[in-house]
Amino acid sequence: MTPVWFWPAVIAVAVAAALLLAVWGHLSLRAPAAAVGLYRRHFADLGRERLFLASLSFFTTFVLVRALTHAIRVGTGPFRDLTTRGLHVHHLVWGILLLLAVGLCWLARIGVDAARGSRTAARLTALLYGVGAALTLDEFALWLRLEDVYWSPQGRESVEAVLLFGGVLAVMAGGGRFFRALVRRSLRLLIRGE
Repeated sequence: MTPVWFWPAVIAVAVAAALLLAVWGHLSLRAPAAAVGLYRRHFADLGRERLFLASLSFFTTFVLVRALTHAIRVGTGPFRDLTTRGLHVHHLVWGILLLLAVGLCWLARIGVDAARGSRTAARLTALLYGVGAALTLDEFALWLRLEDVYWSPQGRESVEAVLLFGGVLAVMAGGGRFFRALVRRSLRLLIRGE
């Protein structure tokens, strides 16, 4: 049975994402240099930008995976569990593989700093880290209990782990300042009618 909060949470995240995209689109269409300048000012430091991108991909992946697993559970759409030779491959496996790949890249100093590699590699590895962490922590209860409790009351432990880690990641990223500035700038442009 789907928790009562599931669909309202999915809708709230979708609305928030749509609003952010609308604000970003408004700034980009009205004042592209202002939007890019705002982003660069808030994320001039590569470390802060990597934290922000990891946080963004972490929360986005978590919401999408929860929606996808719910669709699989109720049999909506073309989605099915991935099985090979009768073995269900949980998305935790893909998360672990992504985290290992990103870890290897970072050990090789790929995507760690702009001086050693490209800023694009740093952004990409940060995004992949967020995706891998979300896929892994979304099944935290599975690796804690060593049994599939995803939709049982014990599965709530996964949501709590995601919220705890995601909160720490978001606070470290400091992305809140960027979004507040983005909304303020957009409101100023809307009020002036630019």
